[in-house]
Amino acid sequence: MAIKHELFFLLAVVFAAILNGATAGDPDITSDFLLPQNVTSVNGTFFTYTGLRNIFLTAIPPTFKVTKASLKEFPALDGQSVSYAVLQFPAGSVNPPHTHPRSAELLFLLVGCLEVGFVDTKNILYSQTLQTGDMFVFPKGLVHFQYNRYSSNSAVAISAFGSANAGTVSIPGTVFNTSISDDILAKSFKTDVATIQKIKSGLAA
Repeated sequence: MAIKHELFFLLAVVFAAILNGATAGDPDITSDFLLPQNVTSVNGTFFTYTGLRNIFLTAIPPTFKVTKASLKEFPALDGQSVSYAVLQFPAGSVNPPHTHPRSAELLFLLVGCLEVGFVDTKNILYSQTLQTGDMFVFPKGLVHFQYNRYSSNSAVAISAFGSANAGTVSIPGTVFNTSISDDILAKSFKTDVATIQKIKSGLAA
């Protein structure tokens, strides 16, 4: 009987550890901030990011563009569990379905209108048309998109993340621009290899 209790306790501990790992974001740090390797001293410049300084002074790019301020671009974010991205949508452009495995996304629409949505684990679509000043949250890890369906107006949004490195997994890119064989893709999508190759060539273009 004691063995059963010990086994139950062990399983409970393992389950708690798994659950904690599944729900955790960036790991907590035990200092005020983290410095890059081989750096021992910094000043205010280290905590300043100027990469977005001119983004609103230039024309909207001809295709959808994301400009990130995440750990890669801004090392001071390490351990702080925050990051930003500026999303620029010319008329008719789309940010294709994708996920962020390490964070939810809170989108704030600065200019224009956007159709946005995400799909939950029951395959239910939650969508909304946003206007200037609106916000929308995409839950962590769920497939989502943003689309500027208007043919003459651009849109600009800022996205905030609860991770210094939220990660982005593009659904079209991950599925069609990796080494998954055409046969597997054709069977998975219930189509033929020629159609898969046509999709791949379109994405490459």
